[in-house]
Amino acid sequence: MSKKSKVEEMDEAAQEAQTVENPELNEKHIDTENATEEKEEISVEDQLREDLAKEKDKFLRLFAEFENFKRRTSKERMELFKTAGQEVMVSLLPILDDFDRALKELSKSEDKEMFKGVELISNKFKETLKAKGLEQIEVGEGDTFDAEVHDAITQIPAPNKKMKGKIIDVVEKGFKLGDRIIRHPKVVVGN
Repeated sequence: MSKKSKVEEMDEAAQEAQTVENPELNEKHIDTENATEEKEEISVEDQLREDLAKEKDKFLRLFAEFENFKRRTSKERMELFKTAGQEVMVSLLPILDDFDRALKELSKSEDKEMFKGVELISNKFKETLKAKGLEQIEVGEGDTFDAEVHDAITQIPAPNKKMKGKIIDVVEKGFKLGDRIIRHPKVVVGN
């Protein structure tokens, strides 16, 4: 045997002799060992509980984030479906304006049959666009000007004090598709 192992054996023998001779030290030593083991068990158990709580928190946050993602994408998808034809609708609006101008001019002529024919086509076109979600923004002379809805192309002196800040003339009709304004009405405002 090596010298170290003989020294270690002698130390162990001395400790055993002390504990056998003094039973109170032996009990204290055992109690200390048990307390350390309980602390380790408690700390391991507490550590596992903390880890479990962290994982639950992580899971709940991830679940909430996923629910928000689903809600947001479904809302975006619904908006996309509502306004999917926006480009087509915007490109058809000048045709709608042309029908209004044609009806205005044909009403001045004496050919009532042509007026009725163009009016029927115009109404059918308007109803088809309305069925697809297009709505005209109702604007009349004397309405209060709202910068979020109306597009002021010019200001003219108001004919009377009542018309200050009010719409005097509607140059171009406005339209919305669903809740979104796709063309603001162009108006003349009294100054």
